Amino acid sequence: MISSNDFRTGTSIELDGQVWRVVEFLHVKPGKGSAFVRTKLKAVVSGSVVEKTFRAGETVPQAVLEKSGFQHTYKEGDDFVFMEMTSFEELRLTARQIGGPCKYLKEGMDVNILSWNGKPLEVELPNTVVLAVAQTDPGVKGDTATGGSKPAVLETGAQVNVPLFISTGERIRIDTRNDTYLSRE
Repeated sequence: MISSNDFRTGTSIELDGQVWRVVEFLHVKPGKGSAFVRTKLKAVVSGSVVEKTFRAGETVPQAVLEKSGFQHTYKEGDDFVFMEMTSFEELRLTARQIGGPCKYLKEGMDVNILSWNGKPLEVELPNTVVLAVAQTDPGVKGDTATGGSKPAVLETGAQVNVPLFISTGERIRIDTRNDTYLSRE
């Protein structure tokens, strides 16, 4: 159990048989009456966001999430196949189950999979990945680092904006948390 006074951004709780993650929280102490905690919660599985208010000190069950190290071995149709690094067991997840991070998954990449009650909920990628640019407009003389950006398609099919001087075939570092170009590799 966790008290509503201990809520922090990223805290996982159980409500109505689902796992919710605290996105925002605000402790409110009105001049009259008792204090309360106003939260914005996001469902880990469906991604829906709700606002909920808790009394100060109210306890709710904390979701105990297990984090396991896996390696993405290959893709078969719409399924992504992962292998646990200690027991060598395979786990298959669909692109819909993985969500947004699947656009950066590359064979041989190490990831963490969060599970709750034995059911996989979320795939955590490394904060940065290095991928090759599969296709982008050619650079021309005079393109600079501060002159703007252009779209580029990466080897995994993801599309990000890169500086004008990046050309096809270059390896670049991408921040997976906000889909931004960081540097050349």
